[in-house]
Amino acid sequence: MSKNGTPFILDERAKALANYPHMRKVGDFFFVSGISSRRPDNTYEGVHVDPETGKVTLDIGEQTKAVIENIRTILQAGGADLENIIDLTVFLVDMKDYKGFNYMYNKYFNIETGPTRTTVAVHQLPNPNLLIEIKATALCNK
Repeated sequence: MSKNGTPFILDERAKALANYPHMRKVGDFFFVSGISSRRPDNTYEGVHVDPETGKVTLDIGEQTKAVIENIRTILQAGGADLENIIDLTVFLVDMKDYKGFNYMYNKYFNIETGPTRTTVAVHQLPNPNLLIEIKATALCNK
């Protein structure tokens, strides 16, 4: 382990767009990089294109579910899971999606055992089809 902890780079997940790991373990903590709904083939969950018109429809519920499931898979690579998350930072492109995001989020977390959370609106994310990105901090299982 380096002085910066142990990096986790998962081959079966979408590759980072720059030189950073999916997650890093430092001491008793996992720090998960900002995660989107991007699949390993660089397509996105929650993005639907009408084959006739080319119109793109984005679904915050599907994207939120995909992001949380991607985070779960990354945490599991280190022996943890969603219940180990202690803090989340959520980035939404538009706060009009806040209600739809919360609806799906509440299927995964409850107020008594869920993480603390901050949700902010951002001007944009790395792809115009993204509505959401989440960054997580979790406790390691011992």
